[in-house]
Amino acid sequence: MWIAVIVAVLLVGLDQVTKYLALMQLKPVGSVTFVEGFMDFTFVENRGVAFGMFSGQKWFILLLTGIIVAVMIYYFVRLPHSRQYQWVRGAIVLVLAGAVGNMIDRIFRGYVVDFFEFTFFDWPVFNVADIYVVVGVILLAILILFVIKEEPKEKKED
Repeated sequence: MWIAVIVAVLLVGLDQVTKYLALMQLKPVGSVTFVEGFMDFTFVENRGVAFGMFSGQKWFILLLTGIIVAVMIYYFVRLPHSRQYQWVRGAIVLVLAGAVGNMIDRIFRGYVVDFFEFTFFDWPVFNVADIYVVVGVILLAILILFVIKEEPKEKKED
């Protein structure tokens, strides 16, 4: 359990450092080409969630994020401590770290700092915390759908 907490804190720290760098280096200039035709670093103040949904609804987003974090912690604690669920725990830690990283931005800045922009197709600008959430959710989906099998329950005979 403590390892998961330490990993989550380190992941949130990495997210916050990258956002601080974006604030200091990118905000004054707006955008810098990283790989021509592939990726730019573009400073964006995201006041919504994915794809700008609920823009300007800070308290609703914070409430929703708080509920998601509480549910994820509940499931993390309730998971069996078997080897089969190690990857599930890791995926949950990723989602939690991403949610908390973006929550910190909303609380202290009023917006989330986004700065990665793919330029070879139209996709919203994102940040390190968003990467954690996406990778964690994809991993959880794969594990739930294809890997983890529930033990068949024995039927009670009357």
